[in-house]
Amino acid sequence: MSLAGQLTNVLDRTQQLIELCEVLQEENNLLKKENKALEASLDNNKSKISDLEEKLKALKLARSLEGIAVTQISSNEKTLDIKQKISDFVREIDKCIVLLKK
Repeated sequence: MSLAGQLTNVLDRTQQLIELCEVLQEENNLLKKENKALEASLDNNKSKISDLEEKLKALKLARSLEGIAVTQISSNEKTLDIKQKISDFVREIDKCIVLLKK
């Protein structure tokens, strides 16, 4: 093989490597974006879990209060009272969460 042929071969392979590098760089950039999106989703889900855990605590507390001095209240009134207490707890928890995020 002549020197010119070898040089052409080297140039062709170099061009192929450059193209492959560009393709891999694009793929890398896409994977980085996907990773950031997944991390954001994970953080969001952790936040939702935390919120739900707080609401569950409030619900458990409300249910524990259900048995205190409610023997004279009708079941409909008792249910409405419990729902109101739960709503109050949830609102208070939401306020605390907003303050914590600041």
